[in-house]
Amino acid sequence: MRQMEDELGVELFVRTARGIQLTEAAQSLLHDVPNILELARLARERALRAGKGMLGDLHVGIFGSGVLNVIPKLIGAFHAQRPEVRIRLRNLTKGEQIQALREHRITVGFHRLPPVEPDLAVLLVLREPMYVGMHESHALARQAEVSIRDLERQPMVLYPNTPLAGLAQEVMGAFRREKVQIAVEQEVEDVTTCVGLVCARLGLCITTESGTMLRLPGAVFRPLRSRFLKDIELSCVHRKADHSPVLAAFMEVVRGYAGDADRS
Repeated sequence: MRQMEDELGVELFVRTARGIQLTEAAQSLLHDVPNILELARLARERALRAGKGMLGDLHVGIFGSGVLNVIPKLIGAFHAQRPEVRIRLRNLTKGEQIQALREHRITVGFHRLPPVEPDLAVLLVLREPMYVGMHESHALARQAEVSIRDLERQPMVLYPNTPLAGLAQEVMGAFRREKVQIAVEQEVEDVTTCVGLVCARLGLCITTESGTMLRLPGAVFRPLRSRFLKDIELSCVHRKADHSPVLAAFMEVVRGYAGDADRS
């Protein structure tokens, strides 16, 4: 009791000939004991839940077409398992995601054709098949599928217009390898703008299966037939040194989805 008084710096007990009486400070402390014990229990509970990845924050870097299909499925599945984890989405380019990962501003990122970096881990989520987008009035819309050869000298809208390797570079590489001349009409930064220009009849585009989810008026999509551009990867990237329980739990969901995609 003396030790407790020393720690608090107040008298808790008055010693009399008849025994010990509680001071006002002790009575106040006694009144708060149940609350203190409950708060301690709640704090312990929250710590245990956080240690299991049931609480915390998940900051996710996203990009254009990826958010139209696969990424919402992954985030939805994770949220159903761990509804108390706060999920924050940030729309970032590939280069911005890599920088944000290194600065600990995001937990994971999703993008295509990630560069090999010693401090980052990459998990292939799936490979998406490719499609050609065009206005419904275009002659190629009558075909069941469209080849690279069919697109020779057709006005093309390319995306994303970024310095890092991505879909635009893969499209140009496929034309080059099949010895077909590409006529680039527009270069844009995102799939929404790209499909919007297709709807305006300013050109055709090559996009992923996710991109076909943009059902804008007048836009139709046909499977692409190409020897060199059959599909493109969607990958999840995170810091190798990040051992947080929330990240581990999210990556379990991603790996489960990737495994199902491989089997389908």
